[in-house]
Amino acid sequence: MQMQEYKKIMIDKDQIVPVAERMRKNGVWLTMIHGFVNKEGQMEICYDYQVEPAVESYHVVGEMTVPSIGEIYDVAAQWPEREINELFGVTFEGLDVSKRLFLPEDMLETQGKGQIMVTPLSELRRLNREEAGEQ
Repeated sequence: MQMQEYKKIMIDKDQIVPVAERMRKNGVWLTMIHGFVNKEGQMEICYDYQVEPAVESYHVVGEMTVPSIGEIYDVAAQWPEREINELFGVTFEGLDVSKRLFLPEDMLETQGKGQIMVTPLSELRRLNREEAGEQ
């Protein structure tokens, strides 16, 4: 059995839409959009496309405002864009975020500007040691 190849490709935010348009025109599936805060503390947004026999993952780093590809990939893009918006506060230009995806409307004071960040386990352990007076 052959393992699927993974290709990480760094792009600028201005390349997000042209890449999506090219992929859609060529019949390539958008498999996922995901975001995370990388080791340098910067927002990293990844667009994964199923380009047989590989997954091509296009990464945009350090941007909090990027264009939406919802008009190109419909719900396959809109849903993860809304998740990233709600959880991290990334603005996807052109994306309708007038209603919450899953967080209660009254949970955040900043009207949809995501404020939920997961604290790394190593940081939680460090904070617990400090509270316990350990080094």
